[in-house]
Amino acid sequence: MAEVSFHKEIESLRLGDGDTFYGEGILAVTKALLQSGVAYVGGYQGAPVSHLLDVLVQSESLLADLGIHLETCTNEAAAAAMLGASISYPLRGAVTWKSIVGTNVAADALSNLASPGVMGGALIIVGEDYGEGASVIQERTHAFAAKSSLWLIDPRPDVPTLVHAVEKGFELSEASNTPVILELRIRACHMFGSFPAKDNRAAPHSTRNRIAPARFLYDRLSHPPATFRHEADKAERRLPAAQRFIADNKLNEQLGPDGGDIGIIVQGGLFNVLNGRLTLAGLSDAEGAVQIPTLVLNVVHPLVPDEITAFCAGKKAVLVVEEGAPDFIEQGIGQILRRADLQTRLHGKDLLPMAGEYTPLVVGKGLAAFLGRHGRAAAPLDRWIADVAATRAEVDKTLDAPLPPRPPTFCTGCPERPVFSAMKLLRQEMGPVHVAADIGCHSFATFAPFSQGNTILGYGMSLASAAAVSGTVEKRTVSVMGDGGFWHNGLITGVAGAVFNKDDSVLVVMNNGYSSATGQQDILSTKEAQDGRGKSLDIEAVLKSLGVPWIRHVRTYGVAGVVATLREAMRSSVKGLKVIIADGECQLARQRRIRPEMERKAAAGERVVRTRFWVDPEVCTGDHSCIRLSGCPSLTIKPSEDPLRPDPIAHVNNDCVGCGMCGEVAHAAQLCPSFAQIDVIRNPTGWDRLRRRMSAALMRLLGAPRDTARAPAPSLAPAE
Repeated sequence: MAEVSFHKEIESLRLGDGDTFYGEGILAVTKALLQSGVAYVGGYQGAPVSHLLDVLVQSESLLADLGIHLETCTNEAAAAAMLGASISYPLRGAVTWKSIVGTNVAADALSNLASPGVMGGALIIVGEDYGEGASVIQERTHAFAAKSSLWLIDPRPDVPTLVHAVEKGFELSEASNTPVILELRIRACHMFGSFPAKDNRAAPHSTRNRIAPARFLYDRLSHPPATFRHEADKAERRLPAAQRFIADNKLNEQLGPDGGDIGIIVQGGLFNVLNGRLTLAGLSDAEGAVQIPTLVLNVVHPLVPDEITAFCAGKKAVLVVEEGAPDFIEQGIGQILRRADLQTRLHGKDLLPMAGEYTPLVVGKGLAAFLGRHGRAAAPLDRWIADVAATRAEVDKTLDAPLPPRPPTFCTGCPERPVFSAMKLLRQEMGPVHVAADIGCHSFATFAPFSQGNTILGYGMSLASAAAVSGTVEKRTVSVMGDGGFWHNGLITGVAGAVFNKDDSVLVVMNNGYSSATGQQDILSTKEAQDGRGKSLDIEAVLKSLGVPWIRHVRTYGVAGVVATLREAMRSSVKGLKVIIADGECQLARQRRIRPEMERKAAAGERVVRTRFWVDPEVCTGDHSCIRLSGCPSLTIKPSEDPLRPDPIAHVNNDCVGCGMCGEVAHAAQLCPSFAQIDVIRNPTGWDRLRRRMSAALMRLLGAPRDTARAPAPSLAPAE
């Protein structure tokens, strides 16, 4: 199961010679893989290589026709290790994950892959999650590519350029016997465009035409003393071969006039942002017809010295547009110019910020400063920058106070939210507890109203991060990880380590059924389904096999039960790891599963019940503890209808999915009786109608409010 279905778009992957492909960037990348004769593909699920693996999984029948082996890997290290097939065999392979955290997980395998190099083309497609609302630490893939001598492609955001980068990426890998990283930014994945399609190409050797086992060659192993020869080979043979291929195939693009006293060197992925500002300055257009000599580095590592010196020769100044720190490209260019004894003035981080995303405004300011310093002031660009500043100032004047922050939060009805409400209630009872947080949906608990979590150190590493803490703080520590993180890393680095070392701590595993944070992809414990990849593995059985002495299951929506189980775990006389498996299906996945079925039944005239919750405005006191303890997006406030109680009261809006958490929290905290359940019934039966009439009559008899429509009785919605 995946968040987005590409079944319609996948048909375009079958296009061939003479056809024109039109679609999203990520589909174009997939098509380029098929046109390149790839023999195997794999990777770790999740954005922001937006849906590449999902597309591949949903294209499994097409891949099978071409004999392409597909692997969905448990983590990025496993995906990187797949590329070992290209070390000894002339097989093209591609893997994908999210960087930089994914590349860090894959580091061991990647280093050992880069050492002997590859025979078949090896392409690593990573989502460069820098800036653009990134969800991870702010680091660049460039550092890893440089330290391991992996070539790094950062293509200009243009669909034909992306396709060309994939195809040439394999060729570059084979020409230099080196794995190649292709980094894609989120916007590049989702832009639309077209290119002339080619026929999909089956690899010479694949699952349909197997290759004979390779003969033993010690030099193909990443093991001393061979590794000493590998290091020399990287510098003496592979690097020059890569630079020759980049130059001969013109992978980097020189745009604009041949002559000029100033120029710009830009990362390929940033060209569209730069071009937009040049257009404002009257120095380009929407098609990229720049009027200043511009070198677009579609390959940012390695740099080609002859290319750099040829571009900079005769220019008095060059601006390097490089996002993020350290300034690898600027330093490399500076070294090349110094060795060539060129006196071209180099600008970059002196005019542009050292860190942070290069937004249009940031690039615009740097470009304006560069042009102005070298006698090419662009009044239209200066006016645009001034207009942006004026607009912002005008907006600030209209606000009584700064807009409140809107951090990400759990989805409406998320099964993980009540667990953190329970932890918050227990904290009020027991005092502060060290909570080791983890990557995944549950990381949202670090925001208000829960504000829980002392560390986040890696996917599935919460329990490992609490290992030393658990022996030094007064109370038992609580670690939280999802079922995805459990299979990804937590089982070995956390659970096995805690059992082996007899750590006396508590682990909560959010068993929501999917790798939910990355788009509801199936994992080992996902229930088996006709179109799924889940294997129904039992997390409890795995924990028992490792010797975990104390295991409990809780229903996440039962807040009082979760509080009681947490309390038991914290106070239990049993020493060692105590694991609470919190069961509750991802609400997004559940709604995607049940809503089509409900619509089908309603259309067929069958009885359908949708549950939601309601707050009695005459009972609610306006205390708002329910909101402070749950933070549910469907729980809000509205003006009180009672003139004697002017404080706003709680209100449940129509986004409610009927999970019941608001009422559960109110009950567990002994707050108030204002919550009630409403069943919205479509295609009601005669019995439903009779019950409705009897309920209304009984409320009138007992002196209910005149407006009985507010009472928590079943609502008989007409069939749609």
